[in-house]
Amino acid sequence: MPDANSQNGRQEQKIYKLVDDQGKVVAELPLLHPTLGFDVVDTRKLFQTANITTFDPSYGSTASCRSSISYVDGDNGVLLYRGYPIEELAEKSTFLEVAYLLLFGELPTQSELDKFVHEITMHTMVHEQIANFFSGFRRDAHPMAILLGVVGALSAFYPDSIDVHDPQQRLISIYRLIAKMPTISAMAHKYSLGQPFIYPRNNLEYSANFLHMMFAVPAEEYKVNPIFAKAMNTLFIVQADHEQNASTSTVRGVGSSHANPFASIAAGIASLWGPLHGGANEAVLRMLLDIGTKDRIPEVIARAKDKNDPFRLFGFGHRVYKNYDPRARVMKRVYEEVLSELGVSNDPLFDLARELEKVALNDEYFISHKLYPNVDFYSGVIMRALGIPMTMFTAIFAIARTPGWLAQWKEMIEDPDQRIARPRQLYTGAPRRSYVDVKHRVSQNGAAAGKQIKAEVHET
Repeated sequence: MPDANSQNGRQEQKIYKLVDDQGKVVAELPLLHPTLGFDVVDTRKLFQTANITTFDPSYGSTASCRSSISYVDGDNGVLLYRGYPIEELAEKSTFLEVAYLLLFGELPTQSELDKFVHEITMHTMVHEQIANFFSGFRRDAHPMAILLGVVGALSAFYPDSIDVHDPQQRLISIYRLIAKMPTISAMAHKYSLGQPFIYPRNNLEYSANFLHMMFAVPAEEYKVNPIFAKAMNTLFIVQADHEQNASTSTVRGVGSSHANPFASIAAGIASLWGPLHGGANEAVLRMLLDIGTKDRIPEVIARAKDKNDPFRLFGFGHRVYKNYDPRARVMKRVYEEVLSELGVSNDPLFDLARELEKVALNDEYFISHKLYPNVDFYSGVIMRALGIPMTMFTAIFAIARTPGWLAQWKEMIEDPDQRIARPRQLYTGAPRRSYVDVKHRVSQNGAAAGKQIKAEVHET
């Protein structure tokens, strides 16, 4: 239990008493006081002392760990990385500086940053045999499927850095994963086009290097637009970490078994792929393209408010934010800069997005339900303006989130309180019963069981 005067418990220690319906105290649980946010009831000894557990599907009221990496205040629209507001970092910092901050807790000095950038730069190439993996995928394979497979396979190529108990090996794995994620993602894109892979360039900074690997071809020189590189840098920053979201919790859960970091990050990629998580920005763009024109906005707003209509308005609302997503404010400004650079005075898709945002923000239903635009609402249209295909949207999210995943994984490995993840359950199955021979079994409707069912599966 942390001391009441420690960093994670500055206030005087308090006790939460759990009382049964007879008025008997069945458990006394300490209250932990965070630096920011709500007090947390320490239930670690609840089962041991009271022989009961909590029921919290999706962990909406459960703190699964102690973390000092990022903090979200959804009611007030605040996101902090190690205490720094996301708006300040997006305006003044670089992605690799933010990655250092997330990993090590403080902003680096110039010499520390130079060394960190050098280490990342020296690890951007992948083993040449990894290129052979791609020929085993279909040309139309989703980049996330490729990313998932290749990142998981990195442990076979770099067995010298998979001992999670060795701090130096952990650090080398961190360098390798942050460095190679853009390379592997760009290779997935090039493979889908039938174009040759483009090797990383050590003279380009992180975001510019990714754009170069995405869009350059051997036949001619490609010059990275600095406005586009800045936009990509900002997009990476705002998506770098976000407390204990689904993919981060997955990384921590897998990592708690002391699985190697490549396997843990691959698990995070799998979780991120879902349309309710990292795939949401792709869903936003598909929705906008489907809406097509501004005159259809009243129709889609009405459908979004109809509980009986399966239509869903992607990009609005967030499970955590009950205010305007601070990342969305940043990305809205970035997109306007990109449009200005492109010389596009009227982009139909962004005009549609802005009009949809305006209508929703002034609609009583959206206001009362606190359905504000989130970061996915703008990130999709930004990437479209940069020429990035929709299938790559979630892969780019994975690049951005890798430092956050690794910071969380590193924190978890180094936390002596962390054990292998093993949630309890509320069992609702059959009580104990005896085995009945198949000849005497009866189905629930009373008919004889054991009928042969023929199933035919046709798969290409």
